[in-house]
Amino acid sequence: MRIGLVSPYSLSVPGGVQGQVLGLARALRAQGHAVQVLGPCDGPPPERGVTPLGNSVPLAANGSVAPIAPDLPCALRTIRALRDEGFDVVHLHEPLVPGPCMTAATIADAPLIGTFHAAGTSASYRWGARPLRWLADRLDLRCAVSERAAALAREHLGGTYDLLFNGIEVEHFAKATPWPTEGPTVLFVGRHEERKGLAVLLEALASLPPTVHLWVAGRGPETERLRAATAGDARVAWLGRIDDEERARRLRGADVVCAPSLHGESFGVVLLEAMAAGTPVVASDLAGYRNVARGDREALLVPPGDAGALATALQRVLDDPSCAAELVAAGAARAEELSMDRLAEHYLERYAALR
Repeated sequence: MRIGLVSPYSLSVPGGVQGQVLGLARALRAQGHAVQVLGPCDGPPPERGVTPLGNSVPLAANGSVAPIAPDLPCALRTIRALRDEGFDVVHLHEPLVPGPCMTAATIADAPLIGTFHAAGTSASYRWGARPLRWLADRLDLRCAVSERAAALAREHLGGTYDLLFNGIEVEHFAKATPWPTEGPTVLFVGRHEERKGLAVLLEALASLPPTVHLWVAGRGPETERLRAATAGDARVAWLGRIDDEERARRLRGADVVCAPSLHGESFGVVLLEAMAAGTPVVASDLAGYRNVARGDREALLVPPGDAGALATALQRVLDDPSCAAELVAAGAARAEELSMDRLAEHYLERYAALR
């Protein structure tokens, strides 16, 4: 089968949707299918099998910044790629985001499947519901990565949605060489913005023993302020953006991975990555994270924004090897359930049904 996967977000910028698109493409190719990924790229394509559609521009969305490409040159490149590739099915991720997904939804003559990722609120859905409903009706099948993502789309667009989880490439994390540590180490991976809760984690760190270290991966609008607030604290290592290999190695090397988000999470991919890497997880008790982890089973879940509870949970994992081991065992099983290979099989069933 010849499959086109379309990302509305720059494939050169790390992000949850981009990671799902590229990972799904690799899994589908491993099962013998011809897959081409279409999307904006700020620089050379990140890997083979990617058709770059031009540079992106940042757009504020859902408390974050989305690197999209809503310009005419990108639309023309999308039309040309769809014409030249002759896909049997075109799979749009966040299908109603302006840019290549919206263009493909408008003009593609192959069967269209759309996966909705966003949860919470959406100003674009509120203000553009009528034209977006028309575009959504162009889709032959709608999928969503969680019930909250489906609820948001359903509220504004109507329709029915197949629930299909986000997947991870388990072996990539399970077989990574652990990054060396200098003592008990907590890892945070994410964009440094208010909703990700990094400030809460830094507050919790102050309550942990002085032997505990914190690796902070990523960047964002809060980086400089938070970094200044921790100036002089040698326990905090600010890593900046890290590539996929280092990310996997850090996940394997850390003693605990912390996801202290406050809101706006539809699915906890970083939790799954940690589970696949064999590392215990402490996270906020959010509906999106509960799609992945059950409290006191695959992760310790604490009230969002509660630095005291977060510190207590982190200390429990660091101090209690049996607790950590139970979380790791349950997490490994959960990661296998939600592997990218299994996700690819689910999508292939749906692609075949649309042909």
